[in-house]
Amino acid sequence: MTSFCECDFLKKMEQLKFPCFIFFLFMTESLSLPREPQNVDDFSITQKFIDENTGSLTIIAFAQYVQEATFDEMEILVQDMIQYRDKCLAHKTLPECAEIAINLLQGKICAMEGLPQKYNFSHCCSKVDFERRLCFFFNKKADVGFLPPFPTLDPEEKCQAYKNNRESFLNHYMHEVARRNPFVFGPTLLTVASRFEEVAKTCCEEQQKANCFKAKAAPVTQYLKALSSYQKTVCGALLKFGPKVLNSINIAVFSQKFPKIEFKELTSLLEDVSSMYDGCCEGDVLQCIRYQSKVMSHICSKQESISSKIKECCEKKIPEREACIINSSKDDRPQDLSLREAKFTDSGNVCQERDTDPDNFFAEFLYEHSRRHPELSIPELLRIARVYEDLLADCCSKENPPDCYNHAEDKFNETTEKSLRMVQQECEQLQNLGKDGLKYHYLIKLTKIAPQLSTEELISLGKEMVTALTTCCTLSEEFACVDNLADLVLGELCGINENRTINPAVDHCCKANFAFRRFCFKDLKADETYVPATSQDFFMSCVDWCQAQNEDLQRKKDRFLVNLVKLKPGLTYEELQSLFTNFSNMAEKCCKVPEPEACFLEEGPKIGN
Repeated sequence: MTSFCECDFLKKMEQLKFPCFIFFLFMTESLSLPREPQNVDDFSITQKFIDENTGSLTIIAFAQYVQEATFDEMEILVQDMIQYRDKCLAHKTLPECAEIAINLLQGKICAMEGLPQKYNFSHCCSKVDFERRLCFFFNKKADVGFLPPFPTLDPEEKCQAYKNNRESFLNHYMHEVARRNPFVFGPTLLTVASRFEEVAKTCCEEQQKANCFKAKAAPVTQYLKALSSYQKTVCGALLKFGPKVLNSINIAVFSQKFPKIEFKELTSLLEDVSSMYDGCCEGDVLQCIRYQSKVMSHICSKQESISSKIKECCEKKIPEREACIINSSKDDRPQDLSLREAKFTDSGNVCQERDTDPDNFFAEFLYEHSRRHPELSIPELLRIARVYEDLLADCCSKENPPDCYNHAEDKFNETTEKSLRMVQQECEQLQNLGKDGLKYHYLIKLTKIAPQLSTEELISLGKEMVTALTTCCTLSEEFACVDNLADLVLGELCGINENRTINPAVDHCCKANFAFRRFCFKDLKADETYVPATSQDFFMSCVDWCQAQNEDLQRKKDRFLVNLVKLKPGLTYEELQSLFTNFSNMAEKCCKVPEPEACFLEEGPKIGN
């Protein structure tokens, strides 16, 4: 419910549900009234949805702002907000009912006795309005290793809990998911909870409940991971590079999905889209819902000029309407659309048109190029736009500009060929190393360039990169698929917060140029500023391998490899691979003897030296 787009490969990767783009965001509003005019019927429908889901929206916001807080502490705030809602529905003219919703919510969080001190956010409570909202945002923690493991119940217990108290069961689930995903947009989490309930309804009627939950919950988890990754990338682009870059992403995505939309109509639509940004990225769940609904209404009200494939979607209710549009097919390319737009390369007045309104000129170029090239990734379209902008900066200063920019298409092709070679090399690595070998390759590479990240973060990033390649490298749309998903992995690595610091080299790649950051990361070497910690009993830490099996054993091996790279960052890829293989063989040997600990103690140091 918080995103919109459609990838070339979306239909082929149902297990991932990766969106190619999302548009969202914020302003400020009271719980009952929008700050900008909106169609009365649309507003009434959206407001009804908000009123009916006040408890869930409060859970999401509170769990994301105060991740350490318990479910019982959260319930206190939920009851308070529901009482506030009921009071304002009955007496809308009360002064307190005109307060901006996010300010009201954060004020109530700050007023909870002892909570700000207990969870170290009292410094935020000393601020007001925008400064306080920003403080709460920067207080969110992406690395949730400080939280206890996600609670798991036996399937029978899970179903009994759902049967006994559906609302409490879902609220617990939403609280645990939201606190572990502090940057996921609120409407997305509502959709995830709704889908999980459908899984519970179905599986609790089955005899093989465990198998059912395992099979049907996996797509829900993948959906959450996919949207989380994309939302972090989008919000990171907004916060690190500003609205201009984010607007360019929007232009590329909308133009690819709706190739028959006129540029004037696209510009009008993006005016609505741009007003949504800040809130969703900041965590303002109400504003997310309001403006998302407004944008969807805009799209559905202009179906004839935007898309012929969303009629059934537009007849659905919140939140199904948005999810349906996200998964709708790309509209067919107009038959009369030429292979290229000559006005940007063949006209003698290109420099004059650029100088008249540069922002609008380059936006229209990106629109025209994107709608003609559905086979290209979003990052590649942004690269070409940047190449074109730099080319004109050079050409328009020459004596005969047309002679210079007439060769623009050659520059575009060179850029795409370079990106294509990078993707081909990545897919060849998969073919040569296999899935497991590729995973170890990326665990080593990522740990070498960013050893400051936690072990779990590095493992997650490595797995995501492998998933991108194993998903995309066999598709006909290989290039766009790989480039889009690999860029999302870098978005995860770079994070949302503008002040996130890893090390100078990584920070430079994250902040220097959004479109070309894949090339920047490709050339990164091991971080020379990193000083490894010493560990006397490093090899003894893996005695528990003997009790582990299957996935658990694989997780332990992944952690070992990452920690090994952190311990010995100066070793080459080949040396690390050899050391890891030797230790795995030694572990297999020691786990077979009567006293594994003694074997590890004796053999481990031999391999480590």
